[in-house]
Amino acid sequence: MRVLVVEDEQRLAELVARGLREAGHAADVRHTGEDGLLAAIGGDYDAVVLDGMLPGLDGLDLCRQLRDRGVRVPVLMLTARGTVPDRVEGLDAGADDYLSKPFSFDELLARLRALHRRTNPDPVTVLRAGDLRLDPVTRRVFRDDAEIALSAREFDILALLISRAGQCVTRYQILDEVWDGETDLRSNVIDVYIASVRSKVDKPFDRHAITTLRGAGYRLEADGG
Repeated sequence: MRVLVVEDEQRLAELVARGLREAGHAADVRHTGEDGLLAAIGGDYDAVVLDGMLPGLDGLDLCRQLRDRGVRVPVLMLTARGTVPDRVEGLDAGADDYLSKPFSFDELLARLRALHRRTNPDPVTVLRAGDLRLDPVTRRVFRDDAEIALSAREFDILALLISRAGQCVTRYQILDEVWDGETDLRSNVIDVYIASVRSKVDKPFDRHAITTLRGAGYRLEADGG
């Protein structure tokens, strides 16, 4: 995702932006409502994280102006005011979701993912890399005509790798998208599952599709290995 963070507290804004980048997303920061409005209108963003209490043009007015101009980018509103009337006011101004300060960064990520799924539903297509194919609907995997039996977690890891075939997929991205942040990045659980997927997808077919990029993550070769 490409996310715009509009927050006048500079330290908080940079922390959120850094966390988004570490999670594999692109993030831009603006510290005033006026700059945020211009960026949101002119930029191709997947979501806006918007402080509701900005100096000058505040978050509510910024959100209203975006909607009045036909900009439909999903907006996650942040505010220190968390009462029901405050949330209703933010949603009525055009925000898509609401998160009260202080907040968990994991929850912010989860809410952004949910907004992205709602506004950008993925077309259901069979994913391919050479003779390796994965069907997200039937949850079946094949090498040529041979079907490969995977556990649910193994399937989700392979689906992530094949959807980004030829690209580096970091351990953090696997943790975030497959485990939803529910395990410890320092544990070896990801390595164990990657080894298991390799043993089923590569080894019986004398292939080397899944490679380890030391210190970076993993890559599934675009040609299927």
